[in-house]
Parts: sequence; structure tokens; C-alpha cells
Amino acid sequence: MLQKVLIANRGEIAVRVMRTCRELGIATVAVYSELDRHALHVRLADEAYALGGSTAAESYLNTEAILAIIERSGADAVHPGYGFFSENTDFARAITSRGVTFIGPPPEAIEVMGDKISSRLAAERAGVAGVPGRNETLQHPDEVVDFGREFGWPVAIKAAYGGGGRGMKVVSGPEEATAAFESAQREALSYFGRAECYVERYLTWPRHIEMQVLADSHGNTLWLGERDCSAQRRHQKLVEESPAANFPDEIRVAMGEAAVKVSRACGYVNAGTVEFLYQDGEFYFLEMNTRLQVEHPVTELVTGLDLVEWQLRVAAGEALPFGQHDVRRDGHAIEIRINAEDPAGGRFVPSPGTITALRPPAGPGVRLDAGYESGDTISQYYDNLIGKLIVWAPDRDRARRRMLRAIEETVIEGVATTLPADTVILSSDDFVNGTHSTKWVEETLDFSGITSPGIGGGESDALVRRDVIAEVDGRRVSVALWLADAGEDGLARPASTAAKPRRQHHAGVVGSGSGTVSVPMQGTIVKVSVEVGQSVSAGETLVILEAMKMENAVGAEKSGVVTAIKVKPGDAVSAGDVVAVVE
Repeated sequence: MLQKVLIANRGEIAVRVMRTCRELGIATVAVYSELDRHALHVRLADEAYALGGSTAAESYLNTEAILAIIERSGADAVHPGYGFFSENTDFARAITSRGVTFIGPPPEAIEVMGDKISSRLAAERAGVAGVPGRNETLQHPDEVVDFGREFGWPVAIKAAYGGGGRGMKVVSGPEEATAAFESAQREALSYFGRAECYVERYLTWPRHIEMQVLADSHGNTLWLGERDCSAQRRHQKLVEESPAANFPDEIRVAMGEAAVKVSRACGYVNAGTVEFLYQDGEFYFLEMNTRLQVEHPVTELVTGLDLVEWQLRVAAGEALPFGQHDVRRDGHAIEIRINAEDPAGGRFVPSPGTITALRPPAGPGVRLDAGYESGDTISQYYDNLIGKLIVWAPDRDRARRRMLRAIEETVIEGVATTLPADTVILSSDDFVNGTHSTKWVEETLDFSGITSPGIGGGESDALVRRDVIAEVDGRRVSVALWLADAGEDGLARPASTAAKPRRQHHAGVVGSGSGTVSVPMQGTIVKVSVEVGQSVSAGETLVILEAMKMENAVGAEKSGVVTAIKVKPGDAVSAGDVVAVVE
């Protein structure tokens, strides 16, 4: 068995891996950036080493720094988690060339499947059809236009070396191709270290179904069951469940067998996920993620298998002691991702900041995989996943109701989270009936009833929430009061009822009509789209801000002429900083 594992990642996945290692008696090594010096994964590890730097490129994507720490720590294995280097062939080879075990597939399998274009070709050779698309990387936006005219709009531009919705842009027509292509390249480079993209057809109402596979180095490849990940926004998953609702068993078996074919076609070993789009009784190969998935816990709860444990055992050379017919799937599991985002009005604006309180739910069938505790800070430089809440119950509706109860018990203060949106999703008739699709959250659901908690930058920063317990006619009730910041005497003062409303943000942000345009959150300017003297319309994009690995368009709040641009690409800005003036 392995002796000491370095986890080349951060947040909840690093914590998740460490917990299984501890149960198996394996020592753990954490790495951390300057911003993560006191992070939970650092506190839980047996040893921890500084990478230096703040951004991902300066720290968790610094290959030489990680290799040096492997040598210093004496780690005999590396677990890459997900994101960062988890699907990077060069990193895997750099590990294995030093005689250190890479807890994942062979570099050759990552090379085939980590590149989404070559993975499409491999799937075709294995007899598994993919979504129609180009099998070459894009060189120019005109290629997107040509593809759209041939196959119809909309089309999807996707990162060739990534997944999880990062670096993916949907293009509705020729006029959007250039901006979408540039944005996809920027996001892909920022998150995966590679800017290459490709284009494929964008299905009209698909479900996102993925199949968990597990393979050892002795020729055994199994499919463990599917996960439905159709509840998404901006092509990133919000809710995942297993098994999929309204999913015929013959399709389940055929998809599982197809996943095994794809895995064997690239010589896959370890845990992996083959993703499909399912529509009108047909399924299409989408991609293979050559790593553990964020949503792996739902498979663990229905199969009773610890996937991280089997990753470690397979990496150590052990053979799987069970076969396909031994795999059992019992009950139903649902997972929600708790992201530091403000879902008010359906905008899902990133919400970096410090968690002032975190009280997890409890009770039968409830599990929380979190990477933060009270007092920890969510940085703008990294992914905004706080953790995952997972429940298990004997059937789907009981699991859904259990999740709603668990959400109700969960307390997270200091940053806005996606929990209110999850309640809307799980309470929708479409979700209850299992008739939702990947486009459903953004095109159908109504989030207008979700209001901002008043956390973050902007004019509402002066307000502080205080939860007060009171008795009304003998009944105990909880009342939320919004108070002004504490004064010199340390006492919070009631906020004026005339306090200005919070500005509305994200995806073409339009505010109150002020000509002074400020950014809604801390981040980095990646593009300035206008020039001084240019006429603009209300809502037109002025700058693009990257925060928490997501791009956010900041638009003009009124029509007029741009009289000042106060930032340039690469500038770091804080919430409320003025970036342009329109008069």
C-alpha cells in the first residue's frame, strides 16, 4: 500500500482525499498558496508545504514548486484531485518519471481523453457516437460561423483540455462568434493552462448523464452506475443525483457498456467518468473526465464504495476483488454544490469573502464534504466551491425531501451561497417529475423570489445582518434585522429604511442609470471592450471581469458616450472600484 500521498490541490477535494488516507493509515502532504496558509486542508494534513504566490498560476499550477515539495516531503504518490493538474499529461509524466505514483490513469490515457478532440476520435473508433462537431482545434472565429451555418445554431465552443463547463461558451449566431471564442480561450487558459478550443453542435433539450467507471491494471473495467447532472447554470452543475429519473434500464446498461468500451479504448486505469448527452431516447458521447468528479459522493452512497479508497488501491497495483455482476446500487442519492455565489434574480454573481458562521446539517442519510469552516476566506483567485451536501434515502422523493430539510438546517453566513437556488430547483415540478434538462435552470426556472443577503461590495456593504430570536404571543420566532456597521462605540445602529438598493450584476449588468460604472466584486480585468469617445447603449459590455474563475460582463448603466476608461487588462480591482464613465 502507499505510504505518503501528496494532494496537489486545495479545498474540499483535498480534505476528502485526506480523510480516506487517514482511515487507511496513509500519511498526507498538503501544498498551499499564500492565501491558503491557514486553509482547512492545510490544518488537516500531516505535513504542509508552501508553494508561494496567490493566483493558481503562481501556486497550484506551478509544476516545479510541486515537484520540489514531492522530493522534500518524501511522498511516494500524488493525488491531483480535480481541476488544476488533474488532466494534465505533462504533470502526470513529470510525476511518474521520478518513480512517484500518480493516483490516476496512465499519462497516455490522459493524453487521449484529456484532449476532448482526440477523445471524440477514440470514442468513434470504439463504436460510440459523439455529438456532431469538429475534430480539430479552432484557429479563428470564422470557423465557428462556418460550423453554425452547416449544422445550425446554437453551437458550443469548448475547452479542448478541460471540463466542468469551464471555457465553454454557447454561440447563438454569427455576431457572437468572435467574443465567445476569445472568452472561451481566456477561461480555458486560466483554469487549465491551455487555451485550445473546439466546436460542436448544441442540443436543444438534452439531459447530462454520466457513467462512473473503475478500472484496475489487471484488465478489469467496470461501470458503477450513472449520475444525472442536468441541473446546471452557465454549463456548471448545481444538482446531481443517482440513479437518473425516468431513465430506462436498457439505456442504462447500454450506456454503461459504452463507457467501458471508451475506457478500454484508451487503456484506462483508475476511477474515471464518461459523460453523455441523452435526448429523445438516444445518447451521445460527450467527453471523458480522466479524474475523480466533484459529484462522486452520490455514486458512493448508492454503491457503498469509497471511490477514493479504490483510487488508492488501484494505484498501488491491487486488483478489483469484485466484478460487474457484484456491483449493487441501492436507494437514491442527491448532491447539491454549495458555491459562494449570490443567486438573487438568477444572476449567480460570485461572492468571495470570509465565512463568519458555518453550521452543517445532521441527521440520517446526510453528508457534508466541505473545504472550509467558520472564519475561513473564499478567495477570488480560486474556484468558489465551498462544499457539497449529499443525502441518501430509499427512494428519489424521500431523498429530495431529505435534501430540502438538510438545506433548511444549513447555516452559512458572511458570503452568499447557491442554497436558496437549490431549494427552488428541488421544489420545481419539472425536477420532481424528472423532466428537466441542461437548459432548464436558465431558461425556465424563476429565481425572482430570491433576494440578495446584502453581502459583498457596493452600497449594501454598510448593512450587517443580525438574526434575533423573539417571542410573539408566546411563539418563538427568528427575525433577521439589517443594521448599520458598528460605530466607534461598537454598537450596531439601525439602517435607514431609505438605504439604496443593491446594484444588479452579471451577464450584461445594468444598474440604476448612473454614468459612473463600478465593478460588483473583487477580480481581475481581462478585457476592455470600448474606447473613450465611443457611443454605447445601456447594457452594452464595457469591461470583462474575471472573478473566481468566471468571466463577468460589466455593462453600461445608461446609454451615452464613454468619457473615461480607468482600467486596463490585467488590473486587479476591488468591489466598488470605478472602471468607466459614461455621460
